[in-house]
Amino acid sequence: MEVILLEDVKSLGKKGDMVTVSEGYARNFLLKKKLGVEATAKNKNDLKLKKQHEEKVALEQLEDAKAFAEELKEKSITVSIKTGSGGRSFGSVSTKELAQAAKEQLGYDLDKKKMVLDAPIKTPGIFELPIKLHPKVTGKLKVIVKETK
Repeated sequence: MEVILLEDVKSLGKKGDMVTVSEGYARNFLLKKKLGVEATAKNKNDLKLKKQHEEKVALEQLEDAKAFAEELKEKSITVSIKTGSGGRSFGSVSTKELAQAAKEQLGYDLDKKKMVLDAPIKTPGIFELPIKLHPKVTGKLKVIVKETK
């Protein structure tokens, strides 16, 4: 019996897969627990339409991320770091502070978890901050770090 899975089933398949299983397994487990539906012509067509819609939405999200990455490339934010004598800094600039500065200065609500800092920013200067906007798109934001005494 062919079944279209509605959820991931361990050792059988992922959501949206069409699998062939025994009738007893399908009736007594998959259909009963609403983990799958019988693969009728209507259900196969619904699955096809749903996959097309998901692909269209994923493509739109990718295009939006690319456009936002281009927009970010031209922007910059300014943060300050407290320094003492000899230019030594107290602490570092965190992604939380960078996200807050982006919201205040640019109006962008960037997720601090998506910001990729290889090493903490502990010195004044100009830095490129990579931000994961999409699994396939990484934008760069210019960060200007000024010192305050």
